[in-house]
Amino acid sequence: MNLDDALQTFLAEGRELLDDMERALLSLRNAQDEAEAVNAIFRAAHTIKGSSGLFGLDHIVAFTHVVESVLDDVRSGQTSIDDTLLSTLLACCDHLAALLEAVAAGRLDADPALTEQAQPLLEQLRQRLGERSAVVPVAPDHGFARVERDDGDADAWHISLRFGRSVLRNGMDPLSFIRYLGTIGRITAIVTLPDALPASEEMDPESCYLGFEIALRTKADKATIESVFDFVLDDCALRILPPDSRIEQYIDLIRSLPEEPARIGEILVRCGTITPHELEAALQAQTGSKAAQKIGSILIEQGSAPPVVVAAALEKQGKARDAKAKESRSVRVDADKLDHLIDLVGELIIASAGASLAARSTRNAELQEAHSTLAGLVEEVRDSALQLRMVKIGGTFTRFQRVVHDVSKELGKDIRLLVSGEDTELDKTVVEKIADPLTHLVRNSMDHGIEPAETRVQHGKPAQGTVQLNAYHDSGSIVIEVSDDGGGLNRERILAKALERGLVEPGRSLSDSEIYALIFEPGFSTAEQITNLSGRGVGMDVVKRNITALRGTVHIDSEAGVGTTVTVRLPLTLAIINGFQVAVGRSVFVVPLEMVEECIEYAAEPGHDYTNLRGEVLPFIRLRELFEIAAPAGARQNIVVVRVGSQKAGVVVDTLLGEFQTVIKPLARMFGQVKGISGSSIRGNGEVALILDVPALLAQAARAGAELHGEAELACS
Repeated sequence: MNLDDALQTFLAEGRELLDDMERALLSLRNAQDEAEAVNAIFRAAHTIKGSSGLFGLDHIVAFTHVVESVLDDVRSGQTSIDDTLLSTLLACCDHLAALLEAVAAGRLDADPALTEQAQPLLEQLRQRLGERSAVVPVAPDHGFARVERDDGDADAWHISLRFGRSVLRNGMDPLSFIRYLGTIGRITAIVTLPDALPASEEMDPESCYLGFEIALRTKADKATIESVFDFVLDDCALRILPPDSRIEQYIDLIRSLPEEPARIGEILVRCGTITPHELEAALQAQTGSKAAQKIGSILIEQGSAPPVVVAAALEKQGKARDAKAKESRSVRVDADKLDHLIDLVGELIIASAGASLAARSTRNAELQEAHSTLAGLVEEVRDSALQLRMVKIGGTFTRFQRVVHDVSKELGKDIRLLVSGEDTELDKTVVEKIADPLTHLVRNSMDHGIEPAETRVQHGKPAQGTVQLNAYHDSGSIVIEVSDDGGGLNRERILAKALERGLVEPGRSLSDSEIYALIFEPGFSTAEQITNLSGRGVGMDVVKRNITALRGTVHIDSEAGVGTTVTVRLPLTLAIINGFQVAVGRSVFVVPLEMVEECIEYAAEPGHDYTNLRGEVLPFIRLRELFEIAAPAGARQNIVVVRVGSQKAGVVVDTLLGEFQTVIKPLARMFGQVKGISGSSIRGNGEVALILDVPALLAQAARAGAELHGEAELACS
């Protein structure tokens, strides 16, 4: 890997670490294990600092060092994370992200503008640090400094530590590890060893020559003690000798280890029964005269591990033996390469459809059978390629924790975010394009939906408001709900504003859904005052336009005093779908197969746009009339019954052509306003088939059905 590739890897990992850091910060309030959350934040900052040092990004190292020092104080209990410090640390995440983006843009040296922006943050962090005294005294006059044991208790861990030469150059502070060690127990004795110090004229100020011998009384296990030195394990010599503890404790610890593959020696090291040095000695003995002897037996002979502990480790090893086969592996793939693969698969499907037509026209049975096998393989390739682009929406949902935190502060409201359905998967392209509309919907719920705490308490609600994000699959689509427990939409105010602006004819009767949908009109706003978040009538129309561009729909349900739910329905993918082809005259249309319920023979009285489907009123749309197709209707027509959510309707067509893989091609801009069409596809013979926008057709059918519902019920009775 060359330096440029390594730098790109650093930037990608740095962005991920910042995401992890921000997530951990936002989860602190609700974290069951606050110490582990703080450790995760510290590790992220520490790793970014260390990696930045490897690339000579000293300005990032310097800034992150101050952040890390504050986090080290939090870890050691010298300070706590309150709302002010939380906001400061989140702002530090933003600044670090800006520093990384500057590096990505080729600016490897400190940017004066960013350096100036960092000063207020550094000042706030330094105020938190104050004056810190050194924990470990070093006395070069005597060669070592000793803190004698305060009692005769020998039940203490012994830690032998020698830091590597490059630990300082890698951005590590040796004393911070000693300070943190004191947070998991009590250091009863410590010796600082300067034996490795060279003569002053030979000393390198950037090299570390320190060593320590430490006695630690703690209830923590060896793994916990070792984790204190996680960041320098590869750059130090560390030996941890356990105290004389009861055998039962070791056995219990072995049994509590997570179910994962491990050799017997690894299990014993991890549980604290033996040290890595003892394991290494046993392995060397196994390669010598005791080559045929089991490692467990050697450890027993050496007195490193009691027999019952080795037996417990063997039992644990047996349970984990098959886990390795299930180990998941992943590899980073450039998004552009993935998009190119999907494009090629799309062309392959179109070519396969053309080959199918050619095979049928020759009436060669052998050729048709060969193509049938090929078509099956192409379908598997398509599914596998699309699966590569499927990602969980949880990553997008997690970002809104920061949005809710920041907007709550700005509005002066106490609002929490609840998330469900994070494991729901959809196309990566859809995820990227839906983030902005969802952000606006969440902010709108917080500003317009959630009432001030005083108002909520007066109405018998909790002072803390709730915004909820939920995602699930339904009828081949993904449904995303943005809900709040606020005051709900003001139906009368929306209607009055619409009448004032001429959006609704006076005297016209509208349903609640139609009235609520008016807020998506350009420039529409009922806000009494303009704020940084809303009131200018800009945003909701863009939200709807962006969702519509993704072949999606948006719907609003609201109840006064209870809250509002905005439901966004989107296709799982924007690339390739299973389609059901139908024809009206010579025109061919595609219906997404997931939305097709059944096909029935056309049966309706002349002039009626509904039929009786097993006692149920089924409104339908005549494609011939909708798209003004001049070809006369055939002797026998069909109805394709489609469903989206709870809505069901029929589409009247002439011919049913069957299922086909459909490669979605976007419509030209001049056709973007055509209602009822969401895209196009190329058929095997090279002709174009239009993809029906089923949700839009259902909305039209629902309006027609509402007008004729009374008459239809009489006809069905």
